Amino acid sequence: MIQRIQTVYLFLAFAATGILMLFVPLWTTSAGKPFFFMQDQLYAVLLGLTTMLSIVSIISFKKRQNQFVLNRLNIILNLILLGLFVYRSLNLSGGTEVSEKGIGMFMPIVAIVLLVLANKAIKKDEDLVKSVDRLR
Repeated sequence: MIQRIQTVYLFLAFAATGILMLFVPLWTTSAGKPFFFMQDQLYAVLLGLTTMLSIVSIISFKKRQNQFVLNRLNIILNLILLGLFVYRSLNLSGGTEVSEKGIGMFMPIVAIVLLVLANKAIKKDEDLVKSVDRLR
């Protein structure tokens, strides 16, 4: 159902990757301009995929195994995105382009934690359904 705790976790992961990333810069350049994810096409595509996976996972609440697999895929995409952020910040940290890291670089970590919590809740629901089926 839509009121389960994993839906809350998935909605918060959607908010972290889909809504907050629109307003929070990844870093600030040396010229003082904030760098948002929309300025790089690869970041925009990966964040769009993670956002869409969160929405599809929320919608597929009746298929718990499918939801579990979608969340794992979403975790992998967020890890890739986090790796790209860290690579770019470490690669350019001494250069003239990146001067200050923003909070937006840590949003994939928040999304990963929320997705792991959602997967724990989905597993708990699946175990409950299996134990009830065993009693029949």
